[in-house]
Amino acid sequence: MSTSLRLDRRAFLKGLGGAALALPVLDAMGAEVTGQIPRRFCALYTANGMSLPKVEHDLAEWSWFPSAERHGEFVFGKSTEPLAPFRNQISFMGGLYHPSGSKSDPHVCSDMWLTGASLHDPKPGTYNSAGLDQVVALHTKQYCRQPSLVLSIDAGTGFLSRTGTISFSLEGRPIPAENNPRRLFNRLFRGDRGSLLSERARLQRRITLVDAVVRSARSLNQKLGKSDRERMDEYLTSLNEVESRLIASERWIDVPLKEQDYSHLNLEASSDGEPSDYYRTMFDIIALAFDADITRSVTFMLNREDGMGISDTFPLKLGLGRTHHNLSHAGDKNGQLEFAKYDLFLSGQVAHFFKRLTGYKDRNGSVLDNTIVLFGSGASTTHNPRNLPTLIAGGSAMGLRHGLYWRSGETRMSNMHLSILRAMGIDRESFADSTTTLSDSIFSRG
Repeated sequence: MSTSLRLDRRAFLKGLGGAALALPVLDAMGAEVTGQIPRRFCALYTANGMSLPKVEHDLAEWSWFPSAERHGEFVFGKSTEPLAPFRNQISFMGGLYHPSGSKSDPHVCSDMWLTGASLHDPKPGTYNSAGLDQVVALHTKQYCRQPSLVLSIDAGTGFLSRTGTISFSLEGRPIPAENNPRRLFNRLFRGDRGSLLSERARLQRRITLVDAVVRSARSLNQKLGKSDRERMDEYLTSLNEVESRLIASERWIDVPLKEQDYSHLNLEASSDGEPSDYYRTMFDIIALAFDADITRSVTFMLNREDGMGISDTFPLKLGLGRTHHNLSHAGDKNGQLEFAKYDLFLSGQVAHFFKRLTGYKDRNGSVLDNTIVLFGSGASTTHNPRNLPTLIAGGSAMGLRHGLYWRSGETRMSNMHLSILRAMGIDRESFADSTTTLSDSIFSRG
C-alpha cells in the first residue's frame, strides 16, 4: 500500500516510561537521507616545504614531485614510494601558488594554505579569510555530529605570525586545534554514553554557560583597546567553536553511533613519544570518524613552520642528523638527502591513512572513494611560495580522475580549492581569489 508518510531522519519509537529508540534509516525518511552517500574533505599540512634537491647534487630520484615518466605514467620519487600502491587513487599537482604568498612573511604560509588570504593587506593577524574546510563544514554540518575536526601537532591556535592551526573560520579567525588522541577519541566516540537524560541535561548546562560567557565577552570586547580586541576575537572564535560542538552533540545524542572496532587504537600515543605511533593513531581516529559519519570536514596540521613546536625534533627521533626546519634550509647534499628521507617518513604515515580509508566501505565503494584528501605544504623549498607541493587523493566516486602528475604553468591554488568545492557538490561561484576551476585537470567534472 502506498503512503504519504514522511518521517524525520531522527524519528523515535517511544515505549513505557518514555524510553525511546532511534529508528533505522527508512524509505519514508526520503531519498536525501536513504540515498545520500557522504562526501568528505580532509586537509593534511606539513610545514617547511618538501625536498626538491638541487640539480648539482644528483639526487633527482629523491624529488618529492615525480621527476620522470615511463610508458605515459609518472614515476614515484623515492620519498613518495610508500604511496605507490595508491597510484590509481592519487595525483600530484604542480605549479600551484597563492598570489598573496609572495607579499607575506614566509613563515605564515600555513595560515593561507586553505584560505588564499585574499582579504586586506598580508599582515599577520589581520589578513585572513575563510578556510576551505570551514566552507565545506558549513554545507555538511547538518548531516553529522561534528561540523568539523580541527587537529594539529601542537593544539590551540599558536600566536600571531606562528599559528598552530590551519583552520580559519568564515570570518578568517584561527580555530583552536586538538592534538591529544584520548581526548579526541572521548569527544567523538564516548560523548553519548550513560543516561541520555542526564547527558542531555549536562550538555544543555554547558551550552547555557558558554552562551553566557560569549555574551559577556562581547560586551567586554567593546571596551578594550585594539590589541586586546584581537586577543578577545580569538577567544570568542574558540568559544563559538565549543558552542557549535556542544549544540551538535545535544542534537545527536539519541542517535546511536555505528558499531566499530576500536581495538587497534593506541590512545596512549603522544606527540612527545614515537612519531609514527602518534601520527598513525591520529589518522586511525580520523578514518573512524569518517566511517561513522561523525564529521565530513577534517584538517590536520602535521608540522608547524619555522622550527616551532613539538614536531621539529621528529627527524632526530628517526635517526636523522638535524631538526625539520634545519633540514628544510640545508644546501649540502647530505642535508637535502636527509630532508627527503623525512618526506619518506611522512609519505609512510599518509599511506597508512589511505589504507585505512580504503578498508572502510560506503555503499558505492570505499570511504576514500567518497573523500577528497589534500596533502601538501605552503612552500616548495626554503620559503619559496611558488610551485607548492600538492597531492590530491580519493574522490573517484565524486568525479576525480587519478594517476596523473598535473601541471599547467602557474595556477592559483584557489582555483583548485573551488574545484574541490564543486566536486563536493557545493555550488559556489568563487573561492578566495579564484578565477575559474581546473576543468582540464583531475577534476573531470569541472
